[in-house]
Amino acid sequence: MSTSIIIAICILLILAYIFDITSSKTKIPSVILLLIVGWAVKQGTDFFSIPLPNLTSILPVLGTVGLILIVLEGSLELELNKSKYTFIAKTAIIAIVSIIIFSFGLAFAFQYYANISLKDGLANAIPLAVISSAIAIPSAQNLLSKDKEFITYESSLSDIFGVIFFNFITLNDTIGSKSVGNFILEVLIILIITIVATLGLAFLLSKIKHPVKFIPIILCIVLIYVVSKEYHLPALIFILLFGLFLGNLDEIKSNKFIQKLHPMLLNKEVHKFKELTAEIAFLVRALFFLLFGFLIETQELLNTQTIVWAIAICIGIFSLRFLLLKVFKINMKPAFFIAPRGLITILLFLSIPQSQATDLANNSLVIQVIILSALMMMIGLMSYKTEDEDIS
Repeated sequence: MSTSIIIAICILLILAYIFDITSSKTKIPSVILLLIVGWAVKQGTDFFSIPLPNLTSILPVLGTVGLILIVLEGSLELELNKSKYTFIAKTAIIAIVSIIIFSFGLAFAFQYYANISLKDGLANAIPLAVISSAIAIPSAQNLLSKDKEFITYESSLSDIFGVIFFNFITLNDTIGSKSVGNFILEVLIILIITIVATLGLAFLLSKIKHPVKFIPIILCIVLIYVVSKEYHLPALIFILLFGLFLGNLDEIKSNKFIQKLHPMLLNKEVHKFKELTAEIAFLVRALFFLLFGFLIETQELLNTQTIVWAIAICIGIFSLRFLLLKVFKINMKPAFFIAPRGLITILLFLSIPQSQATDLANNSLVIQVIILSALMMMIGLMSYKTEDEDIS
């Protein structure tokens, strides 16, 4: 049995790799194919009555590690210099405004139709307001650099702001000056942790001579994130800033303290670190979406009671996105289409306290919104042409 499982996992991951390298030609996001393959495997195991253990508890673990690695991978690729400050500020505003407006709009709808409080409505609405960097960043790899940069910044910041907003709403019984004060304190604490941990890990990266050096660094990053999250700190801020620091050493190498880290030598190690991070991120991301597809129940996917809500939510997502991109003068194509819900939506949805959950926001609704937003992204990518394609 174990041999069969190993063979199956290897074949599935090789398929995931093929989907990844062919997505630039087919324009089909690999996540859609992974979900289909995972779902097909489930149908096969059911048809042949193959016994398998309950894999549901593995999904949040893979999702958490995947989120860390994907945000880290994206932030390592981002350039941070004075010429980009305006662009980054604009992107951050788009991400924040989008989450706030959409969350409150959907929360009011949940409050009206499900007869729940606005606070509980927000707890259920926020997961559907957040763009999934786990889907958006890999799907943007073949875009022009400016478009890719916008998608990477926006989706990463959307994840961070979404998680912070979600935790603020769900972890506070009442919203007032005390809860706001605690939130500000939590942000200050995570910034201090980020500075200390970033410098410490960068120092280790430049000093470790042992052949195995990158895996311990990644384990430390995951450990810091999970422990910070356990204390309800906005830990994704640490991941983003750590990646930006390592990815932009050339911009700050003149600093006397940074010079002690030997930035020229550290840059070489960072390049290797990027490659390893990308490989592990691919592996975890592929496993997550294969497993998520495997856990999808057909009746949930075809639930006619939630499909109207799912379509309405997607119309709301892209209508608001159209307005924001117009207002801030961002290239409409392909950015308008790339607003998928996915890994972070699932993680936040699974984290909703039972006391704040509503039957209206259920598995079927989440799955249908994820599928519809991914299909919308696929349409956008299929209609998108790079300058090279235009020339040919």
